[in-house]
Amino acid sequence: MSKVEEIARGVLAGDKRSIARAITIVENSPQEAQKLIALIYSYTGKAHVIGLTGPGGAGKSTLIEKMVREYRRRDKTVGVIAVDPTSPFSGGAFLGDRIRMQDLSIDEGVFIRSMATRNNPGGIAKATKDAVKILDAAGKDVIIVETVGAGQSEVEIIKVAQTIVVIHAPGLGDEIQAIKAGLMEIADIFVVNKADRENADKTVMDIQAMLQLDDRKKVWNPPIVKTIAITGEGVQQLLDKIEEHRQFLQKELGHERSWEKAQAELIEAIRDKVTSSIIEKLKREKLFEKILQQIVNREIDPATAAEKLLNQEQLE
Repeated sequence: MSKVEEIARGVLAGDKRSIARAITIVENSPQEAQKLIALIYSYTGKAHVIGLTGPGGAGKSTLIEKMVREYRRRDKTVGVIAVDPTSPFSGGAFLGDRIRMQDLSIDEGVFIRSMATRNNPGGIAKATKDAVKILDAAGKDVIIVETVGAGQSEVEIIKVAQTIVVIHAPGLGDEIQAIKAGLMEIADIFVVNKADRENADKTVMDIQAMLQLDDRKKVWNPPIVKTIAITGEGVQQLLDKIEEHRQFLQKELGHERSWEKAQAELIEAIRDKVTSSIIEKLKREKLFEKILQQIVNREIDPATAAEKLLNQEQLE
């Protein structure tokens, strides 16, 4: 039995050490990662994946801790992928989330992992999708993915999660600026955390006003839940709304969402394979460095060079 097969077997058995080793593989070894995912893929698709995003300082990590405790009280097993900024020194993740949730990690029904973004845009790491599959195959009932908290650009989470929770808190500046654009469009549930603060009701009203301005036809109207994460207030109601959304998806949009997700994953996989294949071919034929030098010398722009290569034109 190969190392990857051994790890895959451990993942399917729910072994924490095997899960950790599997996630390390998808972060660092693309070829082994592909073999691993192929072995476990047929066991995925059972977990409910929740994406939690929003601006920094809104209290995402504290809220997740309380959510995990409430899920465990409801006898659900939980996986948490906390995507952290990349360390400029080691390239690894800042492990603030795991430090805050350290006592949860000794619970056999909970698995928590921090992942570095590795400068990947969109608020999640490139390996996040595979890490979610690993936790799904390992039998976790609920998987929570927390983005880095950079703001409006964090819409990549929609490719990973089924229910998107956008969290905000009063007093972080211009409330509407913080929740508009991409985040506003992808939210299934809004949370106004730190609801004991002044202006919490105003933040709720701002979100309601933004929702009313959105004239797109909707089959699901995002609810707004007020929480005080530090005390756990409102967390039960939040989990109830998440469960309502899960049931709604199963009843109304299950096949459609699954189809869209599968299509997005297939297109991304094809894009990655084609890109890798072309680059390897260019390096074998000693064209890669030549093209780079031409771009550095401003003899050709990158887009034109790529177009000529894809059209199989020989660069002069």
